[in-house]
Amino acid sequence: MFKQELILLLQYVGAVLSNWWWLPLPFLLWKPFLFFYKFWRVELWLLAQKSILLEVKIPRDIEKPIRAMDHVMVGIQAAIYQPAGSWWEEWIDGQVQTGVAFEIASIEGDVHFYIRALQGYRNAIEASVYAQYPQAEISEADDYVKYVPQNIPNKEWDLWGADYFMLKDDHLPIKTYIQFETEMEKDEEKKVDPIATLLESMDKVGPGTQLWIQISAEPWAEGNLVAWVKEGEKFKDKMARRPEDKKNEKSMIREGAEFLLTGKVGEEEKPQERDIIPPEMKLTPGEREVLGALEKKMAKPMFRCNARFIWLGKRDVWFKPNFRLAFIYFNGYQTINLNSIFPYGKTLSKVHKSLFVPYNKYLVPRKTYLRNRKLFRNYIRRWTVNFPHPSPPKTLFMLNTEELASLFHFPSKGSAPATSVSRIESKRGGFPAGLPVEEEEN
Repeated sequence: MFKQELILLLQYVGAVLSNWWWLPLPFLLWKPFLFFYKFWRVELWLLAQKSILLEVKIPRDIEKPIRAMDHVMVGIQAAIYQPAGSWWEEWIDGQVQTGVAFEIASIEGDVHFYIRALQGYRNAIEASVYAQYPQAEISEADDYVKYVPQNIPNKEWDLWGADYFMLKDDHLPIKTYIQFETEMEKDEEKKVDPIATLLESMDKVGPGTQLWIQISAEPWAEGNLVAWVKEGEKFKDKMARRPEDKKNEKSMIREGAEFLLTGKVGEEEKPQERDIIPPEMKLTPGEREVLGALEKKMAKPMFRCNARFIWLGKRDVWFKPNFRLAFIYFNGYQTINLNSIFPYGKTLSKVHKSLFVPYNKYLVPRKTYLRNRKLFRNYIRRWTVNFPHPSPPKTLFMLNTEELASLFHFPSKGSAPATSVSRIESKRGGFPAGLPVEEEEN
């Protein structure tokens, strides 16, 4: 009898599963479906936009300090910021906040400064640059990435590169131009500028090889920025050793249920005894410096950024160890007590080997190839920052305008004497006043 009932029960369960197996799928796949749908709409919207690559030719003598580039970044941040759109623009049109790519490229030893953005932002970006560097020249340039094979690495070309991430919490700043003390020196030759190291390294790039540096930046949406600032406030309170305010958040229903189950009335928590000396007074000088740097970073306009580099060239002349030229540049912005930008191992053109010999022979070369292809594709598309992410990767981090200006600015000839940098000798100016104009005949 029991056996027959068990068989009937199993048959009933089987019938239910065979007819209703699909019922949980909408609940399980709803979030992945929304993510891939939005990814599709954003990709279509970005493909419909026209981007331009602006080359900035810097003058031979730049009298402005690096602080001037900070003001340029503030202007660009305000110019490209786009307030949150309607639900139709977000989910149907696929409209997203677009960013700017700041790039420094050495093409066989010839160094160029580029700014890539949507065509509609050109006038605003040029106005921001000319306001601080009136002697510079900005012109639209052909995209240099088109002049190399688009399937690198291949039999003739190879590459080595990586994305970067912040070693510590991105509320802590990296070393900026304030610490370079460039304005303390009157002589240009005595000024210290870390970008001079990069330009000297790019000067060593020979025929058939190229070194690309890219920093993608976008203004973050207001809601996300507010959440990031709140996290920073909590991080600051923790560093300052401020006690957390523990409030009794139990509802009346929960207190009533606990009384019925235990028969005890909830007691009010006693206020914590506070020290006479506030926690801030117990900080060491180094801790106060870190806390002040954190507050200073959060006080300026912010960008969400991604940084990467690629060292590529023809295999017959490409020398792999020269990828360390990019490492030297980013190391100039390290501070032990604050923050540093390091290559991210999961994007690095290197796959660690294991004790399993077949894995080293067959899978390591394949994984290295796929990783390089992805890195090259992300560089030429400049889409990493704009696209939605299921979870924010470590290669996206926050930089304020001061940090971004320290990483990308226009050095003077005295502080960066590399001969490979394309500079203009004459000043940019308009037509002289009072110039006779030929009148058109009716």
